[in-house]
Amino acid sequence: MPRPTLLVRPPIGKGPEHLNQGRFLPENRKRLSAPGLRTFLALADLWGLDEGRRLLILGCPARSTFHKWAKTAREHGEFTLDVDTLTRISALLGIHQALGVLFNSEQAGIAWLKTPHQATLFGGRPPLDLVTSGTQDGLMTVRRFLDAMRGGISMEPVAALDNHFQLYRDEDLVLT
Repeated sequence: MPRPTLLVRPPIGKGPEHLNQGRFLPENRKRLSAPGLRTFLALADLWGLDEGRRLLILGCPARSTFHKWAKTAREHGEFTLDVDTLTRISALLGIHQALGVLFNSEQAGIAWLKTPHQATLFGGRPPLDLVTSGTQDGLMTVRRFLDAMRGGISMEPVAALDNHFQLYRDEDLVLT
């Protein structure tokens, strides 16, 4: 009987940065939390987001927690955000960066966020609605959409393809 293979995790701090589990250590999150939140607050002001939308982007922390974070960040104090909140802030920064690449001005990028979009993904609603849906997935979806646009991939609906689409029937599915 063959011996089972033992899977060994690479040590924390080793390997490519995007796979480095050390980036999630409390000391790294603490180092990034205040500057990340200050940047988030600046973008939220620039985009004209109300408190409700800010809370949704951050994953719905309690209002008192959000205000404590904001006060501490503005005073350059220290606190530690969780991985989910930092990931959400990172996604928002990526969205802002992509808008800066794709549009001639900040105002044009913000207008794109707030204007209803006909791509199937947005369903005729503004991309900002997906950004402020309260889910990390909504943020990442808009970020990926913009990254695809930056790469030259158009994600506009292709009417010619959709006009002749027929729903699949049970007998069309082949399971092997």
